[in-house]
Amino acid sequence: MPDTTSSELPDAARDGRLSYAIFQLARAHRGHAAAMLRALNLHPGQELLLMQLFDRDGQTQAELLERAGLDHSTVSKSLRRMQEAGLLTREPAPHDRRVMVVHLTDAGRALREPIAGMWRTLEQISVRDLTPDQIEMFTACAQTIEKSVRDHGRQSAGG
Repeated sequence: MPDTTSSELPDAARDGRLSYAIFQLARAHRGHAAAMLRALNLHPGQELLLMQLFDRDGQTQAELLERAGLDHSTVSKSLRRMQEAGLLTREPAPHDRRVMVVHLTDAGRALREPIAGMWRTLEQISVRDLTPDQIEMFTACAQTIEKSVRDHGRQSAGG
């Protein structure tokens, strides 16, 4: 596959160098992760839901939505596809029939190690040319940036 990215910064992004770098990084990382997920017969985002269920099976759709950080339509569509693929079941909660509780099937549970392995491999690829100190610094900076963007989004939505 040809490399369609360029290290040359577009003039319009000159005052947003960091944001442009984040966009390019996210695009490359997401594309590689998507290819790895296809090998597991998963769509991007489905692994995030599965990982939440590996940690605590029997969550409600609302809990999964909150924990995975995905939007409602993405979660609903993903859960429907995953149920059709036999990876999970959804059933009404005993306390409220409108609330759907999600449980892994044996096939869903069997993806735990392949998904963990995929994330290990993606991590090894990602940090290949970084020192342990650079990894720690990048991780801290990325979390700070993510929080800033998330907090700004909340402030904009609320006011």
